[in-house]
Amino acid sequence: MSVVLDLRLKRANKVYHEGEVLAGVVVITSKEAVQHQGISLTMEGLVNLQLSSKSVGVFEAFYNSVKPIQLINSNIEVAKPGKVPGGKTEIPFEFPLQAKGNKMLYETYHGVFVNIQYTLRCDMRRPLLAKDLSKTCEFMLHCQPQKSKVQPSPVDFSITPETLQNVKERSSLPKFLIRGHLDATNCVITQPLTGELVVESSEVAIKSIELQLVRVETCGCAEGYARDATEIQNIQIAEGDVCHGLPIPIYMVFPRLFTCPTLETTNFKVEFEVNVVTVLHDDHLITENFPLKLCRV
Repeated sequence: MSVVLDLRLKRANKVYHEGEVLAGVVVITSKEAVQHQGISLTMEGLVNLQLSSKSVGVFEAFYNSVKPIQLINSNIEVAKPGKVPGGKTEIPFEFPLQAKGNKMLYETYHGVFVNIQYTLRCDMRRPLLAKDLSKTCEFMLHCQPQKSKVQPSPVDFSITPETLQNVKERSSLPKFLIRGHLDATNCVITQPLTGELVVESSEVAIKSIELQLVRVETCGCAEGYARDATEIQNIQIAEGDVCHGLPIPIYMVFPRLFTCPTLETTNFKVEFEVNVVTVLHDDHLITENFPLKLCRV
């Protein structure tokens, strides 16, 4: 006898804010009546911190502080032990989204070393020989928009051999001049990062110009911090030896889930940066780095 358990949230986009009510239905579909020992719902919000392999040996003390941080946890009984009739049965439910104690609800974020995730799980316990049923669905939490206005803080940049750091032999570098600007480094997460770039001159042919969005995740405690930068996405904005003096637009949309408003707490930090990377034909990489501050308005 096949029984299908499903969870459906009222909102199609599954996006909620703190203080709102998470509402939906538990759907049980079966051809015949189903005996059960109770149906329960569990809502959980967790921050999972993980250490990169390079820091594991360094911070033994970390193992205590890397336990998952529980932001929200509530449980309700949807149905007492009994029978569900054959066909399709829908049981409505509502959960208030309130943090545990004095904790704060952070925005949903899927990273490499920091993961903030909110899930809803439905469990249907069955009698002796029948297998228990379980269904999990994830919902997104967005933090409340900030009240203050965002100051765009535009940035102008010019890249020449003289402005580069981490260069071993500056004399052997080809001559080049790349100018440009970013319209804002204080970015609204729902709006694209924009700007433009102009290759004024270059002795060596250019192979490619790319925009790289980077997440910088810091996990730690009083004993020390592990800071790791990893790439989220890489967008090519120019290919081949571009015309000199021609403005090239910079345009990047922040991906959902993989970015969140810049976050700083006692145990972890999530920050973002963008790199403007120019690849020369001899495979030299010229990278200009800009820290970004993301927020939601």
